[in-house]
Amino acid sequence: MKKIYGIGIGPGDKELITLKAYRLIKECDYIFVPMSKGKSLAKTIVSEYTEGKDVIEIEFPMGEKNAIRYRNAAEKMDHMMKDGQTAVFLTLGDAMVYSTYIYLMLELQKLDFQVETVPGITSFNAAASCLNMPLTMKDERFCLCDRFVDEEILKRVDSIAVLKVNTNKEDILNKLEKHRFHYVYIKRCMLPEQKTLYDRHAILADDDYMSLIIARKVGVRSGE
Repeated sequence: MKKIYGIGIGPGDKELITLKAYRLIKECDYIFVPMSKGKSLAKTIVSEYTEGKDVIEIEFPMGEKNAIRYRNAAEKMDHMMKDGQTAVFLTLGDAMVYSTYIYLMLELQKLDFQVETVPGITSFNAAASCLNMPLTMKDERFCLCDRFVDEEILKRVDSIAVLKVNTNKEDILNKLEKHRFHYVYIKRCMLPEQKTLYDRHAILADDDYMSLIIARKVGVRSGE
């Protein structure tokens, strides 16, 4: 049977790759990485660990519907691999949080691949560490969402992380301010281009797909 490991390689810092991920990258027969508009950040992050190996890039444009591409990618892997061989598919952050890999995994399972998922560090965990801002503490409630914020949820949580905020940023900030949240915007977390913004106008002016907002309600125990 052919086996695919879906590996979360973290937010960008090559030293945040787990030891298990490192070992599997070294041992596997094939390495597959997602590519968007001709670039693969995943490939760049692991470049020191893939010397001498063939790294196959598969196009998954960010922000687009890729259902057909997921199916085609799974079929490509099936065609390339032989029974008994292993491959890794590398994805940023954690493989089970808003990742390309999730949809690819579903297609691979239809083709009777053996699939194993290896966790990684998420962008919002990394951002909270960079900021020394707790995501959640005892007896608190935390919300994770993607692009759109539900005001009813804001009434019930103490902290929130919003990923991929470039498409709906003003609405997000308006809602956070309305419900008295202190927010921080961070982009390219754990990469050389990392930047942290606190000013509303500066946040609205920035337009980076790899960005997120972490916010805590004013008055909760966070040190602000």
